[in-house]
Amino acid sequence: MPTIHPAPKPSSPTYFTPRNMADLLSIINPATEALIQELPADNPAAVAEKYNQARGAQPEWGALPLADRISPILRFRDLLVERVDALAALLTSETGKPITQARNEILALPGRIDFFVAHSDRVLTPEPVYAEPAHALPGCGALEEVITQEPLGVVANISAWNYPYFVGGNVFVPALLMGNAVLYKPSEFATLTGGAIAALLHESGIPEDIFIPVIGSGMTGAALLEQPIDGVFFTGSYATGQKIAVAAALKLIRPQLELGGKDPAYVCADANVAVAAAGLADGAFYNNGQSCCAVERIYVHTDVYDEFLEVFLQTVEGFKLGDPTDPNTYLGPVSRKPQLDVLADQVADALAKGATLRCGGKILNRPGWYFAPTVLTEVNHTMTVMQEETFGPVIGIQRVASDAEAVALMQDTPYGLTAAVYGTDRQRAVDILSQLKTGSAYWNCCDRVSPRLPWSGRGHSGLGTTLSLAGIATFLQPRAWHLRAG
Repeated sequence: MPTIHPAPKPSSPTYFTPRNMADLLSIINPATEALIQELPADNPAAVAEKYNQARGAQPEWGALPLADRISPILRFRDLLVERVDALAALLTSETGKPITQARNEILALPGRIDFFVAHSDRVLTPEPVYAEPAHALPGCGALEEVITQEPLGVVANISAWNYPYFVGGNVFVPALLMGNAVLYKPSEFATLTGGAIAALLHESGIPEDIFIPVIGSGMTGAALLEQPIDGVFFTGSYATGQKIAVAAALKLIRPQLELGGKDPAYVCADANVAVAAAGLADGAFYNNGQSCCAVERIYVHTDVYDEFLEVFLQTVEGFKLGDPTDPNTYLGPVSRKPQLDVLADQVADALAKGATLRCGGKILNRPGWYFAPTVLTEVNHTMTVMQEETFGPVIGIQRVASDAEAVALMQDTPYGLTAAVYGTDRQRAVDILSQLKTGSAYWNCCDRVSPRLPWSGRGHSGLGTTLSLAGIATFLQPRAWHLRAG
């Protein structure tokens, strides 16, 4: 077994003692409501200083051979595996993510790093696109047209609390490989984990002025956007994403916005009910439903509805809720206390409009921010639970009479992140999914992300792309070369 090292101390002065202090962040354990630590936040002057530091260092980093940028990233990859226990414990303490799921997130990131590393040279290789021989006329030597790629420069990575390794790594790993400097603002709900990520990158050989943590809440993020950055990569809510899009537009810089979803799933009449029920229960409740691509609406053909509901409820009732440090726990607390009221309001609204509560439906009377896993049936689209993002352990299941009815309901949303169809007929599933405007389409699976495929949204689910070759190239800008021999 590898040696397990302690996680970097979150009080490290490199990350948590800015020279200009504006406010204090209180880091609370969602499972116990105990104060873990108070941290100083960066004020606008500190943010500007960090920007200047990154701007001065980026040209040298961008000019390095690709191999010299790959080497520390691979060392970072190895350290993640070596120190997974300590890193997972830290993540669980500040987000409430069950420890097994925290380990899963960290141990899956190396596979994404391998993809980015393996394909970086391909994206960066100059591309000759045209050649013309020399002409007899004076000054008309041979002409060559070539496209090269250059780093954006200094980018802001405003990251997420629900998957700080996955979502953050989709940005900062390819950004660094492509030669950019990164001003990394971890979510205020995963700040200690953000500090641990920064410490590991620096220990791995990424210069401290190339990957710089910016610590704080929304005010600090706003100060970051005021800097003359070259791109902003944000994961979070649609409302905040709108504001960031406006700020990026005024600066004419590249925005990449991974926003929310109201992801639907449809169980066809010919579906394998056991497979569909198990897959969708996990898709709806994994990480307490706090995933951008969590299943948030389920439509079931009437022919299999009763059987599906029985198996689905049995599956949900088998999920262990409790202490997130217990390896057997599947559902811990939600990460943000205000979300408890959002969930309670959605349940109350649904019940007032005729829904049936099959299980859960309430805030639990215990220490920590726990909401019972909740299944609602007899739901419809007048209810907020079927219209507005839930981001918690609550799911509505609606009976439908046909594929056409399912499609109409699945289309009824301004979001467009993912959609899933369960059934035995692949072409039928493709035909249904092709009618939906989503960035990802699933047949007999859900809540799945691959480094080989682009991750993007439609409508209120965002702009731009991470992952795949396109998600590497998004950190570059092309230059056109017109080269004529003298």
